[in-house]
Amino acid sequence: MKPAAFAYATPTTVEEALDVLRADPDNTTVLAGGQSLVPMLNLRMAAPDVVLDLNGIGELARVEAGNGVMRIGAMVRQRALETDERIARRLPLMTEAATHIAHVPIRTRGTLGGSLAHAEPSAELPATVAALGGRMVLRGAGGERSLSAQDFFVGPLTTAREPDELLVAVEVEAPPAGTGWAVVEIARTHGAFALAGVAALVRLGADGRIERARAALCGVGSVPYIATWLNDAVAGEEPGAELFERVARRVSEELDPYDDAHASATYRRRVAGVITARALATAAERGRAT
Repeated sequence: MKPAAFAYATPTTVEEALDVLRADPDNTTVLAGGQSLVPMLNLRMAAPDVVLDLNGIGELARVEAGNGVMRIGAMVRQRALETDERIARRLPLMTEAATHIAHVPIRTRGTLGGSLAHAEPSAELPATVAALGGRMVLRGAGGERSLSAQDFFVGPLTTAREPDELLVAVEVEAPPAGTGWAVVEIARTHGAFALAGVAALVRLGADGRIERARAALCGVGSVPYIATWLNDAVAGEEPGAELFERVARRVSEELDPYDDAHASATYRRRVAGVITARALATAAERGRAT
């Protein structure tokens, strides 16, 4: 099929893009990498009056680092998350997560902001940004505001972005030196969406005990599951199989996953606990090695 007719806007600045949005926010759709939107247009699952193409806005493709915080523009390609040395050095969790996204041709077009704004429950980047404690930066007529993952993701394919706002960047505080990381997921085939996935960070102290831990999961609910209790549960403990199995059991008990054609809720719940324990163990090992 071919898409229904639409007007096509190609701004070169964020302000120009916002002007287009303000003119008709309810009937304008934003095009980033197009890996999700274009098939929806072709199938006429989406039929906007205006398609707003962000690919000409250089400001949105910048990666900036300063004062321990990385600001990654919404139009930074997923392939750049995988290959940019600055990101790999400061945010290796994001680099590893990018390697799990589909295949290289998809990552070459797909963008960080596009994935986050699309809010697919099984996508890796929303959970990864959540695990990192990142904040989504939105710009509208009133200026910029930033939202945590807990506030930004509100449901499947649904975020807190207002119709006249753009997601312009993600800001992430780089984890302290000595923090280990891991992304573990289960998918039916290489490159497919995760049936369940987890992004985890673990920092060990000089005594080998856990000082800090964070984890978030994808594919197990309508929004990323963020284990807000995790740090309190493991801080001061020796990392090991018994500890991580306790965490795994709690994760499995707390999840409320869905059934679909790919996996049952029961399977997702069980697998989520298993991969959480694996991710924490890998992150702890990497933290020990740094």
